[in-house]
Amino acid sequence: MYRIIGADHQEYGPVSADTISQWIAEGRVNARTRIKPEGTEDWKAALEIPEFAPRFAPPTITPPSDAADSPFLGSPEAEALARTILARDYRLEIGRCLSRGWDLTLRHFWLLVGAGALAALILSAANAASLPGLLLSYVVVGGYNYLCLKLIRGQRAEIGDLFAGFSLAFVPLLLFSVVGQLLAGLGLLLCVLPGIYLMVAWLLFTPLLIIDKRIDFWPAMELSRKVVTRHWWRVFALALVCGLILVAGVLACFIGFFIAYPVVTAAIVHAYEDIFGPAAAPAAALTPPADAPV
Repeated sequence: MYRIIGADHQEYGPVSADTISQWIAEGRVNARTRIKPEGTEDWKAALEIPEFAPRFAPPTITPPSDAADSPFLGSPEAEALARTILARDYRLEIGRCLSRGWDLTLRHFWLLVGAGALAALILSAANAASLPGLLLSYVVVGGYNYLCLKLIRGQRAEIGDLFAGFSLAFVPLLLFSVVGQLLAGLGLLLCVLPGIYLMVAWLLFTPLLIIDKRIDFWPAMELSRKVVTRHWWRVFALALVCGLILVAGVLACFIGFFIAYPVVTAAIVHAYEDIFGPAAAPAAALTPPADAPV
């Protein structure tokens, strides 16, 4: 039996594990809802309680150990994940993403700054030649994001992970780099606002959905677009703040860019993990029924 803190900050219970599981399925309990097993003194988030933690993980879509050789998932799997995330909803806390990005950069300073500097140099050289920039931009970005994601998840990461996009998902990332940039650019040329919408909806999270979730490029783009659209303005605000931080880094004798780049990348990857990762929490809080035990 458990006691639980509702959306009104009142304590309810005792209630059974089955009842709480039903409330989770209905979206009335999220991963951060405070729960206390009877006979204990410590309140814990629902995600921290072994009986309930699996219910907050997105279904399927965990890359196998031989990810480089496994097929990429298509539209049915991507749509199933989109429905799951949208049904439970999600929170995006911009300040928290940035603060965690800063903390991660400080903890792994030389790795993230060094890999970020190398990524920036590769991107600069590729973009200078136009076509290579169009083809390879998000192959490199995907690798740097993947390196940050491994650190966030407590996994061992190294400078070679910067090139994971070439070994784990080269073709889908290359296709996304071309199609995503061309369509977003076309939107900007035709009517600015559609281009901005598509840039925010596609460019932030699609590379990680491809390399982390093993979803093919177009289903990953659509998954990102559908999920981001739910809170598009919040994601746009994150992208805008990150862009301003990068500009400030460039203005700080350019040297600041090499610190700003890993910070904003880590912030975006933290946002990805909050929205699409296994610990992503629904936005709805428990609203107990009128006859809930008190």
